[in-house]
Amino acid sequence: MQEVFYRLYASFPEALPGAPSLKIRSFLLRRDSGNLLVYGTGVPADDVREIGDLGGVSRHYLNHHHEAAFVDGRIARTLGAPLFCHEDDSRSVVETLRVAGTFSERHKLDGDFEVIPTPGHTAGATAYLWDTGEHRFLFTGDTVYLRDGEWVAAVLPTSDKESYIESLKLIRRLDFDVLVPWLASADRSHHVFTDKADTERRIDAILDRVRRGDDR
Repeated sequence: MQEVFYRLYASFPEALPGAPSLKIRSFLLRRDSGNLLVYGTGVPADDVREIGDLGGVSRHYLNHHHEAAFVDGRIARTLGAPLFCHEDDSRSVVETLRVAGTFSERHKLDGDFEVIPTPGHTAGATAYLWDTGEHRFLFTGDTVYLRDGEWVAAVLPTSDKESYIESLKLIRRLDFDVLVPWLASADRSHHVFTDKADTERRIDAILDRVRRGDDR
């Protein structure tokens, strides 16, 4: 794992099948109240051992059910990490993984980690906001990701466009200063700094495209 910010660690980037120019990562949030793992990717054996040395994983959160195909079973077997996802995506996840718990509403865990449902890309897509006191990291999965440095959406034929638009409006209102998606172009950073004005401008651009019928 690479420490990309104080107490935030990123896994080795893994190519997305069918789109090798895009890479996926999972992120370890090192917290006094229990480490969290966000997103699903393969994790090398050395990283599993390192995660254990860093305190293990108290909860593993998925943004949406597509990630289930990439979750490394060693995380659960070796570290005993219970898996959590939105109840609307849980049926798709349990086809391959054991889900320890589900949720349906926006809520906070331990005061610093907020679970924010953002349906649209999938019915159960969920963003996570982690406030460290120094930064406010927003994990958006595929709902907003980074392609060639640009913030883009991922509207699929199976996506609910109207729900997606409402979720983008919600993200536009959130207070965060670092965007950390699941997907990013291979030759670019997997996170970007932002501020309120920048976030509003970039989300507005996505909304304009999606309303015109674009898929990103």
